[in-house]
Amino acid sequence: MSDPHDRGHPRPWRVLAEDHLQHCKVFDVHRATMQSPTTGGTHPFYRIESPAWVNVVALTAAEELVMVRQFRHGARAVTLEIPGGLVDPGESPAEAAARELLEETGYRAGRLESLGSLNPNPALFGNRCHMQLALDCEWAGAIQNSETEETAVELLPLDALHETVRAGGIDHALVVAALYAFELWRAGAGRERG
Repeated sequence: MSDPHDRGHPRPWRVLAEDHLQHCKVFDVHRATMQSPTTGGTHPFYRIESPAWVNVVALTAAEELVMVRQFRHGARAVTLEIPGGLVDPGESPAEAAARELLEETGYRAGRLESLGSLNPNPALFGNRCHMQLALDCEWAGAIQNSETEETAVELLPLDALHETVRAGGIDHALVVAALYAFELWRAGAGRERG
């Protein structure tokens, strides 16, 4: 009797055809006809192509997280998030993080560190979301929102972060992922200091 859990490793599907369906302001939609390596059958799959994104975990010297409240059209609700946005052509993730932080909050980072990157949802997206840590942030000037953005800054004491997430006060999955990467960084930084 064979083990039902021992199925080997999944194999990549083969692209037979690809069509560009729609160009939107911040992403493109593609349909690919793919062939199964197991059955040989073909199926359509949809993929969203977008530039890379960046999320910024920004911390002041007083150990406050620099957060933004903004209306999100997908959820049709005002959310509490960390600053973030698209990485512009020619920008590094760190440059995009510094720009987005300043534009959305008016805060400038003393220094930046990478917290890594991840795929937002491998079932649909091909891009990466870069997570940057901005340390020693100081207020530097007015918020510089575009005509489609409106952000309000909130400083969240670091010791209130866990309860805020647990209570659902922060529920954007990529924001929670960046905050978790920050927690891993803090745990590692604590070991290095001790």
